[in-house]
Amino acid sequence: MPAPKRTVSARTEVVEDPTVMSGEPVVRGTRILARTILNYLRSGTRAEDIFKDYPSLPVDGIDAVERWAKATYGPDWKSTDALAPRT
Repeated sequence: MPAPKRTVSARTEVVEDPTVMSGEPVVRGTRILARTILNYLRSGTRAEDIFKDYPSLPVDGIDAVERWAKATYGPDWKSTDALAPRT
């Protein structure tokens, strides 16, 4: 019997779509604002608690928000002082 084929799963990312949440950045496939998850992360909330509050958040949704935050706010994204996106 041949080995089952592996499927490549798409990595979750943060997207901006003018038809979803007025174009605010959201976790792809959801209506969960990236900024909401970012606020949880900045406050030190554990991943388990974020998933309890947002059960529809994909398993790698937190990682997607962290990547987005680094690209948007820079390496100090966890600091609440880094509120404005880099230009």
